[in-house]
Amino acid sequence: MISRRNRKTDRGTGRRGWRALLGLAFAFGLAALTPLQAQAAPIQSVGYGALPNEGLYPEQTSCSGSYYQPGVPGGATKTAVYGGRTITLKYFYSPGCGSFARIENAPQGCAAHSNRLTDSGIVWVLETVDPGINYAYTKVINNLNGRQSKAVLFCDNQRLAETAWY
Repeated sequence: MISRRNRKTDRGTGRRGWRALLGLAFAFGLAALTPLQAQAAPIQSVGYGALPNEGLYPEQTSCSGSYYQPGVPGGATKTAVYGGRTITLKYFYSPGCGSFARIENAPQGCAAHSNRLTDSGIVWVLETVDPGINYAYTKVINNLNGRQSKAVLFCDNQRLAETAWY
């Protein structure tokens, strides 16, 4: 038989245990919401985002899952060697949404770049490689209705590879 005194002690310990558990869960929750490293943000030119689907990542569009590598003259995949790595640049397209560029096996300091031709020049969007990963891909650029676009790989401001206009 447990005395009243022991029950109070057990109940008090139980409350402290729950408080400690809730405090620990709260701390872990805050830690999970706080990024461990800075995340790169896309950079874009003036005029980017004016057309449908621009400003969205491919998986955010209605074309998610339907992007493919088209028959770009010279190929939709290019490679370049930089810093002892062979980096792959890939150009993806969907006839309903537009295109995007992806780079793989790339170090920090490299960026996937999508360009679109306009009457007055080039509109572009780029995405750099985030810390802790070795790839990046751009948001969609609208090259529908006769517009052309291409993918470009930059590392430390050097143009290393690019696809033809498509």
